[in-house]
Amino acid sequence: MRTLNLGILAHVDAGKTSLTERLLYAAGVIDEIGSVDDGSTQTDSLALERQRGITIKSAVVSFVIGDVTVNLIDTPGHPDFIAEVERVLSVLDGAVLVISAVEGVQAQTRVLMRTLQRLRIPTLLFVNKIDRRGAQDEALLRAIAEKLTPAIVAMGSARDLGTRDAAFAPFGPADDAFAARLAEVLADQDDAFLAAYVHDETAVSYRRLRGELAAQTGRALAHPVFFGSAITGAGVDALTSGIVELLPAASRGEPGDPVSGTVFKVERGPAGEKIAYVRMFSGTVRVRDRLRSGGGTRDKEGGTRDKEKVTALSVFDRGADVQRSSVAAGQIGKLWGLADIQIGDPIGEPRQSPGRHHFAPPTLETVVVPASPAELGALRVALAQLAEQDPLIDLRQDDLRQEISVSLYGEVQKEVIQATLATDFGLKVAFRETTTICVERPIGTGAAAEFNGKAPNPFLATVGLRVEPAPIGTGVRYRLAVSPGALPLAFHKAVEDTVRETLNQGLYGWQVTDCTVIMTHSGYSPRQSHSHAIFDKSMSSTGADFRHLTPLVLMNALRQAGTSVHEPMHRFTLEVPADTIGTVLPELARLRAVPRTPAMRGASCLVEGDIPAARVHELHQQLPALTRGEGVLESAFDRYQPVSGAVPARPRTDHNPLDRKEYLLHVMRRV
Repeated sequence: MRTLNLGILAHVDAGKTSLTERLLYAAGVIDEIGSVDDGSTQTDSLALERQRGITIKSAVVSFVIGDVTVNLIDTPGHPDFIAEVERVLSVLDGAVLVISAVEGVQAQTRVLMRTLQRLRIPTLLFVNKIDRRGAQDEALLRAIAEKLTPAIVAMGSARDLGTRDAAFAPFGPADDAFAARLAEVLADQDDAFLAAYVHDETAVSYRRLRGELAAQTGRALAHPVFFGSAITGAGVDALTSGIVELLPAASRGEPGDPVSGTVFKVERGPAGEKIAYVRMFSGTVRVRDRLRSGGGTRDKEGGTRDKEKVTALSVFDRGADVQRSSVAAGQIGKLWGLADIQIGDPIGEPRQSPGRHHFAPPTLETVVVPASPAELGALRVALAQLAEQDPLIDLRQDDLRQEISVSLYGEVQKEVIQATLATDFGLKVAFRETTTICVERPIGTGAAAEFNGKAPNPFLATVGLRVEPAPIGTGVRYRLAVSPGALPLAFHKAVEDTVRETLNQGLYGWQVTDCTVIMTHSGYSPRQSHSHAIFDKSMSSTGADFRHLTPLVLMNALRQAGTSVHEPMHRFTLEVPADTIGTVLPELARLRAVPRTPAMRGASCLVEGDIPAARVHELHQQLPALTRGEGVLESAFDRYQPVSGAVPARPRTDHNPLDRKEYLLHVMRRV
């Protein structure tokens, strides 16, 4: 039996969870269709999801269509939870992108489609809610072709739009207009098919057209469009047939292939144990196998940790996860026993992939404040567990101020974190004002060094570092200009790890990125002791010496290089009634937006431009009043741009490495 790992994606409220329910019902997995409004859906199992009527965590459920086992992954639609979607994309064989027939192509729809195309994920489009008043078909197809992709093929026609009798009739071999449109789209994407079609149209049979459509859909070149209603079930049978016919199943590989998989979700069981969701790409993992995952495999001294044993596993089967003795290539399984596992870790052989984010990182952060100062320790533990499930939360701890900060995509995510802490951990918390996350980049080159045994260096270590600017988007690079054998491996590892940790706070307190750090000097005191005595660490270098000295040297080098602060910028598209543009443009100027020349589109005016991420929320709030509720705003992170005017300083965490006395006092307290 073939396996298809299928993602359901959409803008929030387009109806993807309702579509998931309908697919499960049609496959016989559930006896009754759940309701998002009533909180009775299969995949929205969290209490918070049921209360809010939105998907927060991705969920996996399995069903069978003919000879295909479909592992369906329902993902969040709200942009605040885009990180959940990102983790799912790496394990999909295909996707269904749900679009509302009433609201049409929305901001998140465009973001998702661009990403699916960039990753070459085969995608079907399902236009939902054709039974709702205001539903569109031809106009929406034109909008999809204009805003998402021109390579679309309507797979049937909708009738009685906006009524409970709305239905979808698939096209067949007798529909000449459909065959002509299909041939046109396929010829645009494949020169060989174009040549055959031009040579003799009659030689290209309807069967060959369908076969070529499946081939081009599998290569993410063509995108079939289905219409229907998840509530009434209209068009869902046609979509189900399209999923089986047009989307490629997972490759099963050979039984003897090397084990290779990816962890895309981590959760905690009733006893607090970690459970890893793994998509297998090749090989087979069995209970009692010993695995080494990609994360947490080395300790702080550079030593390799032991492999961990899989104590139990399950696979998804007909609506439930069932205990099994193994999980094979193409399947999704849950593994127990891997205590050090993290989201994004490879299982076995890593796949060849770019290893970068598909979506923009979070650009907001806030300080989490416990109701009682005595609960700060419990809050740290709870947030650390949440960060296991969502690595982009990115905790920052300030030991001096006794504060914890978290990264965010938006205000809804903040509310969810607050509710989760109260429900799952019994912790009441408040949040400080949300601020924008900036970054720092070196302006020039700087170098510094401190030598073992020479004042004012109090540590038994020699460290010299040079900081240089690097191309935008390259992150932090670290390399050696000294012989690798000049230091024990553990000391090299201590310096590199500390360099990356220290660069989380630059001269203004923001993370430093797009730079190269080069180790220019190194030295240490070999392991020794007094005569007939045990090891004396006061005479011998340890990893701690290098970890404590590196921040002093690095920050001195960074101060010499200088840094500039860059704020996140969004690219926006704003569609407003033409007669309101005179009111909208001054507001954009006040918010420091830089609009391009407006373009007229009938009674509407389209404005594109750039706006600081910190001002996007305010623009969303002001827009209804400025445009009589008719304005539509789409925005997405585009780049970081140098801050003009006063440079925003970020509160430092842990210590101020520029203040040598404060830093050394802090180190001595920790020791």
